[in-house]
Amino acid sequence: MRHFSFLTPEQGEALFQHLPQAFDATSDRRTLAVGLGATLYTPGTRQNYARQIGRLVREGVASSVLCLEDAISDDAVADGERNVITQLRALHARGGEAPQVFVRVRHPDQVATIVKELEESAAALTGFVFPKFTAATGGDYLEALADVRRGTGLPLYGMPVLETGEVLWSETRVPELLAVRALLADHEQAVLAVRIGATDLCGLYGLRRSPDLTVWDLALIREALADIVNIFTRDDAFTVTGAVWEYFTATQRLFKPQLRQSPFGRPDLPGAPALRYDLIRHDLDGLIREVVLDKATGIVGKTVIHPSHVRPVHALYVVTHEEFTDAQTTLGMTGGGVTGSTYSNKMIESRPHARWAAHTLRRAEVFGVLRDDRTFVDLLHVDEASP
Repeated sequence: MRHFSFLTPEQGEALFQHLPQAFDATSDRRTLAVGLGATLYTPGTRQNYARQIGRLVREGVASSVLCLEDAISDDAVADGERNVITQLRALHARGGEAPQVFVRVRHPDQVATIVKELEESAAALTGFVFPKFTAATGGDYLEALADVRRGTGLPLYGMPVLETGEVLWSETRVPELLAVRALLADHEQAVLAVRIGATDLCGLYGLRRSPDLTVWDLALIREALADIVNIFTRDDAFTVTGAVWEYFTATQRLFKPQLRQSPFGRPDLPGAPALRYDLIRHDLDGLIREVVLDKATGIVGKTVIHPSHVRPVHALYVVTHEEFTDAQTTLGMTGGGVTGSTYSNKMIESRPHARWAAHTLRRAEVFGVLRDDRTFVDLLHVDEASP
């Protein structure tokens, strides 16, 4: 898999100073975690999933989840499980470029059942998503994962979802998160990322953000997210991914759009103003703002429910030329100290900025580095059908 693989060689050369690098199941865990990008959730009952993979790859999808939990009704679980096995067998037989594929199970027993039924087709799987993960229940999921890893020799990964009351309630949150971290630490190399289930967290208090607001605007949820990032990313052992964005078509707007006109007003991109209007019309300006806030807080990647969300998320994770030069300057200052940036617009202090710089260069490897005269608008504007 390689991000922006739908671009022609000419388009890639025009946009990127350093192209995104390919990764696969043998890549190291941190590279795969960053490479998740916008993870597209699909109900496990979707019967044309394998046939649609080619289209999803062309739309930029690099990770996908077939969901057997909240995305399907309780009476559809058995049919969903059979369908997931059918789709993964077809995907394995198809070969070729495919996203990282996960199954979101309802209970630990499904991990062994699915892998056993798939037989050699289990190679099409990257791993499993564990819903409503807690310190009390999570051990069963992790042991089930360890069993299939030993039995198959495949590098299957788990992604626990933090979305229960223990994570949100102020009196239990920090002890619960510390207990979950300790549990995951025993299985660290099998945990690809820690996911945030914001919809379930909001549901505990009957909340739902509008497209005018980000998840960071909801005080109850913001406090939980801050503690999750605080506890799980403090030493780079785990990657935390962003909450789902729920909107994909026009809704009633209350506030002004959240995208300035100036980045879209370039004379060399005559279609950019229309692009801005289209992003706003589909409530993607809210998604863009939420991703920017995710990144600023140390979160990598996003859960999405529509293919139209994928390219805006990925465009924002591409490293700009300015970020890249700042990161190189920072890591080149081996003796410590402070200097001005190459762009002469900010301070670089080597020791405090070192982890940021290392994270930026890892992101650059996976998502690429833009040329100094290109921005995320160019990535959204490019027509993948053009020669």
